[in-house]
Amino acid sequence: MVTSPQKTIVISGYYGFKNSGDEAVLSSILTALEEKGKQAGVQINPVVLSIDPEWTSSTYGVQSVHRMKLGEVRQALKNSSGLISGGGSLLQDATSPKTIPYYLGVIKLAQWMNKPVFIYSQGIGPVNRKLFNPLIKNAFKKCEYISVRDVQSAELLQSMGLQGSRIQVVPDPVMGLTPEPDNVAAIAPDADQQLPVIGVSVRYWDPKRRELQGIAEGLRAFCEKQPVHLRFLPFHFPGDEKASQEIIGQLGDIASGGSKVSVCREAVHPGQMLAEVGRCDLVIGMRLHSLIYAANRLVPLIGVSYDPKINHFLKRLDITPVGTSSSLDPGKLTAEISRLMTGAEAWKEAGKPLIDKLKQEAQAPAQHIIDFLK
Repeated sequence: MVTSPQKTIVISGYYGFKNSGDEAVLSSILTALEEKGKQAGVQINPVVLSIDPEWTSSTYGVQSVHRMKLGEVRQALKNSSGLISGGGSLLQDATSPKTIPYYLGVIKLAQWMNKPVFIYSQGIGPVNRKLFNPLIKNAFKKCEYISVRDVQSAELLQSMGLQGSRIQVVPDPVMGLTPEPDNVAAIAPDADQQLPVIGVSVRYWDPKRRELQGIAEGLRAFCEKQPVHLRFLPFHFPGDEKASQEIIGQLGDIASGGSKVSVCREAVHPGQMLAEVGRCDLVIGMRLHSLIYAANRLVPLIGVSYDPKINHFLKRLDITPVGTSSSLDPGKLTAEISRLMTGAEAWKEAGKPLIDKLKQEAQAPAQHIIDFLK
């Protein structure tokens, strides 16, 4: 009996923090590696760097070590065939100046051990501190493979001095995610299923909460025209749930017009949230991965931009944001909801070929890694 060669690969990213979008990235990478590995006759043993290794191991059935314990990270890399860095927005300094040094540190550690490093569909930037540019260039020049999730990330890397021919632009890995039957058991809301469902994914961003106020006004105006079920989808607890409750508090008495409101707290696994989004008739999203989930499930979507990554993804679908975190016209949102609710089938028909293409292209990094390891 011929046994498949086994390859251990370490995966570095923002994992174990229970952010639904980043967990979906991890789930997508694990699934793609497994599928491409099986096709090539290679068994992949992933080791995930996580802030909560026990939770990551139990959730995905893989080995995991603590991302902040240098000894564990070093040992995992030493016993591996290489490192995957990504996906997600790892190399950016908008959220913290410590983020870029951490992820580059893991990459450099692997390179010092002569391990191949694969950059997996990352979103690069913003990089506001220019002192990071040569550090990123130095680390990436020595990577075996570089893929980014949008043209703008590729252009930023080229502005740092990296050759464009070395950079592959691919969709976010979550475009390739599929609902897993074991994880999509009915967690449907206790709502009247006769009502159209509008999924709403929001987060805190603008200090003045202008986008939350605009979304609340736009939703309230639409509910006056047509009763719907507003299903709030927090991607990161507790912040997203608080932002959702802030909007709910501004909706007023929409129940008198027949509308309903609920908050999804049960979708812990990415497969569950993907299924939850798939039950919606429309998704309004600030969170990038709420929009990616919607596209994945062919659900009409409306994006509210708080970060260039939202614009970059929507551009791939030939869509523009309805507004930004600092400027959102409630009337425009109401009109866009009306347009998509009445023209959903036309939207799906027009978008399906492009979305199917993105799903296929999302597998490219995994294929490249398996080909290299084989």
